[in-house]
Amino acid sequence: MSVDPPSVLYDSHGRPLEYVRLAVTDRCNLRCFYCMPEEGITYVPRQELLSYEEMERVVSVLAGLGVRKVRLTGGEPFVRRGLLPFIERLGQIPGIHDISLTTNGVLTAPHVPELVRLGVRSVNLSLDTLDRARFLRITRRDELPQVLDTFYALLDAGIRVKLNAVVMDGQNIEDLVPLAELTRELPVSVRFIEEMPFNGGSHAAMLPWNHVRIRQHLEQHFGPLLPVPTAPGATATDYAVTGHAGHIGIIAAYSRTFCGTCNRIRITAEGGLKTCLYDQGVLDVRALLRGGATDEELRTALTQAFRYRAANGFEAEQRRPVHQLSFESMSTIGG
Repeated sequence: MSVDPPSVLYDSHGRPLEYVRLAVTDRCNLRCFYCMPEEGITYVPRQELLSYEEMERVVSVLAGLGVRKVRLTGGEPFVRRGLLPFIERLGQIPGIHDISLTTNGVLTAPHVPELVRLGVRSVNLSLDTLDRARFLRITRRDELPQVLDTFYALLDAGIRVKLNAVVMDGQNIEDLVPLAELTRELPVSVRFIEEMPFNGGSHAAMLPWNHVRIRQHLEQHFGPLLPVPTAPGATATDYAVTGHAGHIGIIAAYSRTFCGTCNRIRITAEGGLKTCLYDQGVLDVRALLRGGATDEELRTALTQAFRYRAANGFEAEQRRPVHQLSFESMSTIGG
């Protein structure tokens, strides 16, 4: 899309910051119980969300600091109007050469041809089960056929697909093997994610299905999972299964085994900077933008925030104020 910036910014732990996850909205058309309560969450008033123009400006400044990849998240990105023209403008920012997105797939299928035209090469598709009744129970919406339409439309269009499944005790354990079986014939990465406490409330101190148990469960069916190389900063540990066209991935999102190579930051829909998923937000970017900050002042503030980045998710969690020990909804954080 554009030439690379001349340099890369490193945090105080020597990790490059090359990747921003940008939430374009906190709204979602599903009500997954591991993400939010059944009644939903109190959405941010629309005027408090970053405008597309404000997001473009932030990404432009970040590109000048070495960010090369943008992943658009939500909420659900496709519930916000004007998403595709926004993607096109992002692709014109010097230094940004990789734009991808995370979606639940309910509204995505009709837009796949345009995603191809815009150069979107990778989509993460949230899919926790292939069973329609369990999908309804988990998401509180009967939308599995639409999600599967998106899945096959993306594959047919040649877009790289990663299926993201949150592993939930007593909810979708019987789905792990059927989901992984998709890799037998299809060139897809099916990634199993440890459940996290970002459900808009409190959470147990430890979850019963960690990355070790997930791998052991899969190996009981498929035999040895063979580790394969992953890109720098990857959150998933990827595995090959002999004879399969795709890969299986496991993301230790709660165990936080990948923090030492993390190269990403997050901008929430209301303009909060998170240098770790588990922190409480370290900079109010919206206040700077609407307070008249110049690009140089914005660049300085971002650089300063990066210098105090936590070493890992456990340290970031320990820094949270006592009144923030109940975690936010993932919908407000950004996928």
